[in-house]
Amino acid sequence: MEAKKSPKADLEPKRTVFVQIGLIITLAIILLAFEWKTYDVEKIQIDARQAENVEEDMIEITQQNKPPPPPAPPPTTTLINIVQDDVEVLDDIIIDAEATQFTEIPTYTPPAVMEEEEVAEAEIFTVVEDQPSFPGGDAARIRYLQENIKYPQMARESGIQGTVYVTFVVERNGAVTDVRVLRGIGGGCDEEAVRVIKAMPKWNPGKQRGKPVRVQFNMPIKFTLAG
Repeated sequence: MEAKKSPKADLEPKRTVFVQIGLIITLAIILLAFEWKTYDVEKIQIDARQAENVEEDMIEITQQNKPPPPPAPPPTTTLINIVQDDVEVLDDIIIDAEATQFTEIPTYTPPAVMEEEEVAEAEIFTVVEDQPSFPGGDAARIRYLQENIKYPQMARESGIQGTVYVTFVVERNGAVTDVRVLRGIGGGCDEEAVRVIKAMPKWNPGKQRGKPVRVQFNMPIKFTLAG
């Protein structure tokens, strides 16, 4: 008996191909299912803005009454005392209407003139007619400095030497005041120079127009190490 089925219509040889296609489709659906993302839906409610009606406090307007002005002071009355013409008036000045050129006139004695107190001059001179001087002259001044200045130990150990410039004021009585260092060298030399000058005896004061005045005096003191 002959088979009636056509060989082209036989699907048995193509079974393997269909199985593979089915597996591929199934695998694709599974992968798609794993990659699929879902999001939660949130409900957002938008409320309409409402204007609040705030009641304003009404401030009561009060009228301020100004106090009445103070009463005007009573008018001042000037009292005039009327005296009789026969009242005798005494004057300190006596006029002699009968005086002639031969009338003796008393000698006028002026009142005693008060002596003016001497005002201390605060001005300090730098140049005067007679400069202040140390008692005994410059030789005595140099000898005084050599005998009284002690070289500071700090300056001696550090090898410090040089000239200290000092300024001071010679008062009208010869006293030495306001001793200051204009330029120093340190190491205790500045302080030693000030100490020795403050201990100086009174100077002969400077004079301007024959009167003692305050005079500014500058003095260099040289510190030198022996050897």
